[in-house]
Amino acid sequence: MYKNIIAIISIALMAMGGCMAPGGEGGPGGSPLAFLPFVLIFVLFYFLILRPQQKQGKKKDEMLKSLKRGDNVITAGGIYGRIMNISEDDIVTLEISKGVSVRIARTGITGLEGQGKEEPKDKDKEDKSKK
Repeated sequence: MYKNIIAIISIALMAMGGCMAPGGEGGPGGSPLAFLPFVLIFVLFYFLILRPQQKQGKKKDEMLKSLKRGDNVITAGGIYGRIMNISEDDIVTLEISKGVSVRIARTGITGLEGQGKEEPKDKDKEDKSKK
């Protein structure tokens, strides 16, 4: 994948060099093709960096909006806890141990505990593979 990206960028840079006027001939106008490499680089930048980052941000916003009492979560500081209460002003009360609770901002929650991990579909097959 990265080899393809490097190849496309190098082709774009070679095209930029071919569109420039020779040393002594500077004209007031320029070829519209001179901007093509910049456009290509921007399109690559958008699809490789900006778009995935926007998708990830939307996914996190949806997760934060769907939080409810009893969810097990992970905070930005790496603390695991269970949501005990969510107030109107986006303050979440987490129980991190029996009788120990902390209040954090809703945005301090980075994910649900167990999110991204797949449960084994058949525990008997898992047990047999361990033997």
